[in-house]
Formats: sequence, C-alpha cells, structure tokens
Amino acid sequence: MRHAQIGGCDRQALLSGAVIAYPTEGVWGLGCSPASEQAVMRVLRMKQRSVKQGLILVAGSIDQFAPYFGGLNEDQIQQLNASWPGPVTFLVPDQGVSPDFIRGDHATVALRVSAHPVVQSLCQMLGGPMVSTSANRSGEPAALSESEVAEQFATEVDFIISGPLGGQTGPSEIIDLATGQVLRPQGAR
Repeated sequence: MRHAQIGGCDRQALLSGAVIAYPTEGVWGLGCSPASEQAVMRVLRMKQRSVKQGLILVAGSIDQFAPYFGGLNEDQIQQLNASWPGPVTFLVPDQGVSPDFIRGDHATVALRVSAHPVVQSLCQMLGGPMVSTSANRSGEPAALSESEVAEQFATEVDFIISGPLGGQTGPSEIIDLATGQVLRPQGAR
C-alpha cells in the first residue's frame, strides 16, 4: 500500500486491477475500475460482501454515464441532472451495459455523480466511472479518516489517495429512479 496524491496512482494501475481507498463526500471509499473483474472481486473480498448485492459506480460528470441512460424518459434525465453532482445514488434500469459482477442480482445499476474533487479527478484520470463502495467490512462502520482506512486495509489496498472528506454525514442517499423509493436515507449507516 502506498499513500499518494491523485497523481500518485495512474490510469494504467487502475486499468490493471489496482484497488484504491479515497475520500468521498461523507465517508472513505474503496474503488477500482469496473472493467477489471479481478479488482472488483478483490474489493468484494475485502468488504466480505456478496457479489449478489451489487456495487455503486461513481462518475466525475453526468456525461460519463451516458451509456447507462438508454431507455430513460425525459423526466428521469431531468431528475438526474437536478440531483448531480451530489451525494445521491440512483438505481437506474440496466440496459445491458453493466456486467453482473457490478449489478449483482439486480435489474438496476447504482449510479452517482460525485461533487468531491478527488473523486472527480480520479474518474477524469480513469476516463469514466469507477466502482465506489464504503471503506469498511460488511456490517462495520465506514472509515471516516485516512488512518482508519490504513488500520483496516493497509495490506489490501494498493493506494490510499489523500484528501479530506467532503462535509456530508455518512454514505450517499440511494433512490430507485423508477419508483422514487428512498432505499437508504442520506447519512444512514
């Protein structure tokens, strides 16, 4: 594990399967390229989480999610535009874009456009969305500092990207875009 600024972890490392820890709006996250099944499986093992549960994809801009919006109506697109960037994750009907190791056992994919500058920079460097899940073992509280991440995952992550949290309390809100149902309120742990 290496502590690094954003430039200390390069695109090739992420594309080759690196797993990173980084600050988000409200908690520290674990991430990797969604194109690397091997890296996604590492993240799931680290979290002790089933692939059936699915994972969130985070982007630095709404444009990075354009392939996921096929089949959405104008009202749904407007709702996404009004909410992003920000700490809101939407469950969007999958149009065959997401592999099952990202979607899990769901017909939707979880998407969020982050307002956090570190996340935006990482997604820009990667050239698209990345996997984003809270830095914790399943059932445990999410890490709230770089030192907590290092204590839990020091031998498991390739890079810890330094930076402050974004001022939110807890993980992002999760809303089903089709039904409007709030599945996780903002800040719920």
